Amino acid sequence: MPTNLPLSQKSISRLGSKGLALEVLRSEIDEGVNLTLEIWRAQGVSVLKKHGYFYFETKFTPVEEATFCIVDIETNGSKIQRHQIIEIAALKIRNGEVIDRFESLVQCNTINQVISDLTGISVEDTKDAPTLKEVLYDFKVFLEENIFVAHDVKFDYNFISASFEKVGLEPMMNRALCSLALAERTITSYRYALSYLSETLGLNANATHHRAMVDVQTTYELVLLSLKNCNKNIHNVEDLIKFSKEARRLKRPKLDPFAEEEEKTISSN
Repeated sequence: MPTNLPLSQKSISRLGSKGLALEVLRSEIDEGVNLTLEIWRAQGVSVLKKHGYFYFETKFTPVEEATFCIVDIETNGSKIQRHQIIEIAALKIRNGEVIDRFESLVQCNTINQVISDLTGISVEDTKDAPTLKEVLYDFKVFLEENIFVAHDVKFDYNFISASFEKVGLEPMMNRALCSLALAERTITSYRYALSYLSETLGLNANATHHRAMVDVQTTYELVLLSLKNCNKNIHNVEDLIKFSKEARRLKRPKLDPFAEEEEKTISSN
């Protein structure tokens, strides 16, 4: 799961579970504790002290009271060193309801034809869009300290975080939730690609995938379904994150029902 916290994995795990002792926290950071916590908050994660130990604030946030920010990006390539975001979209949801939205194309001088064919976005489409710096500064304000959610979250999280650094912002530290990993533990499916799940589960009848807001809307429907199917012992955000990473994946069907149906149709003809 993505994280840019300058702590050992064991310490990060304890922040979300049993709590981290002050002496351990001090041993892993360079600045004073209070200053460090303020810096982390500015980068998207809130850590608080309770009963003498430090915890992620999300350890005490019920799932229904948490704000999740579902995000998707389109880029002109997969290499952050060479490529950039060309579109970003996000929905903030709380207790299953959309409470805010963010959507923007990003000015870009180079988009190869393969990407244009896939997304429908051309250089011409982005010529009047705001710059990457403008969009990311606005997105950071929109995201705040909320939980970052995406389908196969590692790519979107890491690309956006690295893009923050490109434009002079600090890397992102928000807690993250992967909708693909969550779906694997709550929904039985032959495949877990977003487009496949949308088609088989009827998540978004009007979806034209590989546009940011369309994929965000589909992911939103998927997250709602996953939360409905979740273990009833999940009470807070950290429980949910842990479940998405550690719970047993559901057994996949031996055959793809769509492919099987297509095969039957071909055979009958």
